[in-house]
Amino acid sequence: SISVERAAEKAPRATVLTLTPRNWSWSSPKTGLSPRLSILIPCCTMLTRLFRMHGLLVASHPWEVIVGTVTLTICMMSMNMFTGNDQICGWNFDCPKTEEQILSSDIIILTITRCIAIVYIYFQFQNLRQLGSKYILGIAGLFTIFSSFVFSTVVIHFLDKELTGLNEALPFFLLLIDLSKACALAKFALSSSSQDEVRDNIARGMAVLGPTFTLDALVECLVIGVGTMSGVRQLEIMCCFGCMSVLANYFVFMTFFPACVSLVLELSRESQEGHPIWHLGHLSRVMEEEDNKPNPVTQRVKMIMSLGLVMVHAHSRWIAEPLSINTTMVIPDIGIELDHRSPRRIEPEKPLWHFYLTRMITMDVEQVICLALALLLAIKYIFFEQVEMESTLSLKNPITISAPALTPRRPIETCCRKELYVSQPLVTTQCVSVPEPASQTERDEVIRPLIAPAADPQQKSVFVVGEEEEEPKPLLEEPSIPTKTRGLEECVAILTNPELGSRFLSDAEVMLLVTSKHIPAYKLEALMERPERGVAIRRQMISAKLPSPTALSSLPYTDYDYSKVMGACCENVIGYMPVPVGVAGPLHLDGRQFQVPLATTEGCLVASTNRGCRAIALGGGANSRILGDSMTRGPVVRLSSACQAAEVKAWLESADGFQAIKDAFDNTSRFARLQKLLVGLAGRNLYIRFHSKTGDAMGMNMISKGTEQALCILQQHFPELQVVSVSGNYCTDKKPAAINWIEGRGKSVVCEATIPAKVVREVLKTTTAALVDVNISKNLVGSAMAGSIGGYNAHAANLVAAIYIACGQDPAQSVGSSNCITLMEASGPTGEDLYINCTMPSIELGTVGGGTNLPPQQACLQMLGVQGASQDCPGENARQLARVVCATVLAGELSLMAALAAGHLVKSHMIHNRSKVNLQETPGTCTKQAS
Repeated sequence: SISVERAAEKAPRATVLTLTPRNWSWSSPKTGLSPRLSILIPCCTMLTRLFRMHGLLVASHPWEVIVGTVTLTICMMSMNMFTGNDQICGWNFDCPKTEEQILSSDIIILTITRCIAIVYIYFQFQNLRQLGSKYILGIAGLFTIFSSFVFSTVVIHFLDKELTGLNEALPFFLLLIDLSKACALAKFALSSSSQDEVRDNIARGMAVLGPTFTLDALVECLVIGVGTMSGVRQLEIMCCFGCMSVLANYFVFMTFFPACVSLVLELSRESQEGHPIWHLGHLSRVMEEEDNKPNPVTQRVKMIMSLGLVMVHAHSRWIAEPLSINTTMVIPDIGIELDHRSPRRIEPEKPLWHFYLTRMITMDVEQVICLALALLLAIKYIFFEQVEMESTLSLKNPITISAPALTPRRPIETCCRKELYVSQPLVTTQCVSVPEPASQTERDEVIRPLIAPAADPQQKSVFVVGEEEEEPKPLLEEPSIPTKTRGLEECVAILTNPELGSRFLSDAEVMLLVTSKHIPAYKLEALMERPERGVAIRRQMISAKLPSPTALSSLPYTDYDYSKVMGACCENVIGYMPVPVGVAGPLHLDGRQFQVPLATTEGCLVASTNRGCRAIALGGGANSRILGDSMTRGPVVRLSSACQAAEVKAWLESADGFQAIKDAFDNTSRFARLQKLLVGLAGRNLYIRFHSKTGDAMGMNMISKGTEQALCILQQHFPELQVVSVSGNYCTDKKPAAINWIEGRGKSVVCEATIPAKVVREVLKTTTAALVDVNISKNLVGSAMAGSIGGYNAHAANLVAAIYIACGQDPAQSVGSSNCITLMEASGPTGEDLYINCTMPSIELGTVGGGTNLPPQQACLQMLGVQGASQDCPGENARQLARVVCATVLAGELSLMAALAAGHLVKSHMIHNRSKVNLQETPGTCTKQAS
């Protein structure tokens, strides 16, 4: 259904479209689709979207669905208190039983059926344990319990409160329940990297599994329902139980279960390593390998079977049954016999609850057998299954390699050896989850695939910043080549085998495949079972080429979600760079308080900014305004002559020309909206600067896409126009340029604050007159003497870069974003208060895309309340972040200028940089007294 849906979405735009592996194809849209596809595609697309909408609705309103489902179940259970008869055999009615009803063979069959049902459920939960997620187990258990409850209420109502039939019904329900699809839906939800993705993934899972599960339930009901027409009463009752089992299972799967999954994961707000504790990082790959998508051949067979069974039911119930009724002979004498065997009302001897309690306590032999089996399997599952499963997995599919493949070159102590086996991304030996083998040979002979549970957190390697004489990790050393490594052809066969894959290859064998070009080095993360293992192998290969084999030992790489990096942030990854993150604040801005994260290695920066924030807060806070919001892209095009270039320039600046370009530009995105064009001419080269809003994204990719489409329209009007480059440095991006300073780029912001004279004296340790004088001499005249463009400030780039690194922005864009002019003047009745403002015309940032998708950077954005896209007004989060940047720059400017005016700059920097050279006891430094 997904393949057909995607094909239907792409078909109107495609010239030739082929659907694999079904080999459906059609040519140009003008010729139309084949008759079969023209009917199948809209139906499948509509059905998939219907289930997606249902899944999103249920996942978005879990409380309503759960309460409604429970209420409906209780109503069904209590309905027969007001309707139907009140006959309860053994309490208020004497129900004679014939000998045929209590045959020992029936008891044996029912006992065997119950035992098989218990064992079947046990094996289903045993398979779930191998997934390694306690959440899947808990959700599956909840699904089973509630399904049983729903089915029990249906049976009780169906039998008019007679509970004797429930013992026969429940085994059939347990045999028909299928946890695989329920757990597949749970894995869709558990594959979410954040709480926000849970609902979308549940809807996506419902779109994939819903149609298949619906068809399966329909086929099962029709097949089992055939038994209700057999004429054998016992078989009819059993088949009726089976049909109700399937319907109850389907009802819970479509309503209660997805709502419960959404609610459970929403309430599990604990996180670990930047993602929820229930997140399964490898499940995206697992779900792709599983056969969740329906087989079209099987689906066709089921649909044909369903139609045939519908015809059988229609013929038997609507045609054959009336005929059989009309031809039935009535025997008068049978009424006497039925009356003799009919139930007889008696006076109850005990309360109804006491009657049911006595029946529950009184157990027959077959019930004792079933209960004992259930208890034994439960004890085995809870207390012994974990160790047994780990032992089985460690001996499953062994791959023998020689000892040097696991042994580093130099001896390692016992504790280090254990750390090696825990952190090894490929070879996880028995010492991870079972007792350590008796000998090194035994350890080296067995390598189990990476489907075992994670290692004990206490044994995990810990990265410590600044640890002295840290022992290099054995994993990072150049691996020894095994003496009996497998051949290249065998390794290629294992890699390409869908049932084996890279997890059955050692690191040395993977490196052999990389060297032989069978695995591209840049695809290691994608081809390994875990991206982290691909990074580890690349580190080993790079370490062998470095001057020092242990050069990367202090660069961490473990416990990082590389799925967020792949294809978005970085290539050829060898680790990540931990940068200290400090916080400055509270920053009072526009009536709100912000705690500003600053990622920096410059001492005194956070302390200085914190002092500026305090001064602003004591002065009543800062105020800010957005002056402009437009990202730019400036392509260069070439005409045949300068005169023709001038004609194109005039057409672009006309109303009709601009509207034609704007229509083409705006059609490329929901958020991109062209605001204006700035056209410059140099000879026969034409430079066109597109100004566009980009929502909450920084927008370079968005505006580049719109620019390309606009240039295509421009070439249609001027065929002789030649596009030289989509970027002609007329933007200007990541380079100092006067056009950004004058015209603005990104967000243009102004921020101001008034600092009372008392705060200037007591917090900043200076005077207003001194600050104004230093600002004029340094920031204005000094920058003009240096020929600066946009550099009329003390250190705006310090704060811009620190916030950009912490919040996932492009650090290179701090070049243009640091354009700032800081102005100070005396104010107030006595002229002793300080009025300060900062104007920054080109702050280039965003809150979606790029580095903002990484969990640590998202955490810093969440500190400011601007993570992701704004739900109320597109672009508001990015504009708010720009205001915070400008206000933080103002705080930094205020504190640094005060330090310069008071002569404290050098002393405070030497103290915070821990330098003891020529440093005397100097009381009263600005940083000490400010704190």
